[in-house]
Amino acid sequence: MTLPLMTRRAALIAGGSFFLASSAGALTVSKQAGDRKFVLVILRGAMDGLAAVAPYADPHYRAARGKLALAAPGEADGVLPLTEGFGLHPNLAFLHDRWTSKELAILPACASPYRERSHFDAQDVLESGAAEVFGASDGWLGRALNALPPEAAREAVAISGALPLVLRGSGAATSWAPSFAPSASDDTLNRLMDLYAGDTLLGPALASAIETNAVASASGMDTMDGKGKRRGGAGAYKGLAEAAGRLLSAAGGPAAAVLSFDGWDTHANQGAANGQLALRLAGLDAALRALKDGLGLHWQKTVVAVVTEFGRTVAGNGTGGTDHGTGSAAFLLGGAVSGGRFAGDWPGLAPRALFEGRDVAPANDLRSLFMAVLQDHWGLEHSVLGAKVFPDAAGVQAIDRLVRV
Repeated sequence: MTLPLMTRRAALIAGGSFFLASSAGALTVSKQAGDRKFVLVILRGAMDGLAAVAPYADPHYRAARGKLALAAPGEADGVLPLTEGFGLHPNLAFLHDRWTSKELAILPACASPYRERSHFDAQDVLESGAAEVFGASDGWLGRALNALPPEAAREAVAISGALPLVLRGSGAATSWAPSFAPSASDDTLNRLMDLYAGDTLLGPALASAIETNAVASASGMDTMDGKGKRRGGAGAYKGLAEAAGRLLSAAGGPAAAVLSFDGWDTHANQGAANGQLALRLAGLDAALRALKDGLGLHWQKTVVAVVTEFGRTVAGNGTGGTDHGTGSAAFLLGGAVSGGRFAGDWPGLAPRALFEGRDVAPANDLRSLFMAVLQDHWGLEHSVLGAKVFPDAAGVQAIDRLVRV
């Protein structure tokens, strides 16, 4: 097993696979880890779907959006053209490249079953996969991992300080995050390795944790900005994605990763082609590019889903921002995606079409996107999805032809 930054600290595991119970807090690597990778990116704070994917040709778009409306393709700061009068925000150049390469599909006007406007409750429903708040104590991705047959066992890692709800319930899931404390010296680590070398549980656990940290930290995410402050905000997205790419592409690495990008709650001074939301979109675009680069050849068998807990109001508010809404947009990209198209329905922006007279109507259930990935990318049967992964999603069907099988 050869990994980046291989040092004596990883000597205990250099010869082969290693195993660790998830409660020990390090990454499990298994020979059974699938080669079809899945990455879930959660944009926490509610991304404005109309800013990311603008229906610039909708006859009601400019009147409803006002100063937040983006220009048409070919105009100054215009959107990047997609199809049927839609365009990507000008800062999403990498996503546009994936669209032209037919590696990006877009689900507009989408939402979980949640219809209120609490971030906490909306993220609970998004990650649990249930139909209501606190409808499940574990997550849909964790249940999916447990539903896979033993011969197809897959493992997952969250690039975060704690295991997110979406992965709870899976014994094959763990988390990694950049350390905020100074790194232990080589001498300290060597002494600990020697101390626990004969312990069948703690020895492999320590080695596994060190190796996981070495692989992920090679992204540079575990460093300061040169001024004694830890990198954060949209600028941190890329480092987290690089860490995920290194972990997923390492020999025997996990088959799934979950990334959380904060900062999408744009109540004031949101901006249009420029501004705080534009900076976040640029950070997201750079992170997705870094993820592709880090995955290397694995990209061809990878699906990345980018989702958010709910959308934002169609019209701006009095402080140049948008308030909590309902329908947003989701991206599905990767070498395994059958892209270059929109999935689902678009309800339009006519006043009578808006949800509660203010929001993009939730025309498409996000669970249909997740079902498509689990069914066509990982091979879970529809009956298993309905019985074990999304047991209260009666009537929700996987979107066809999103994944190349």
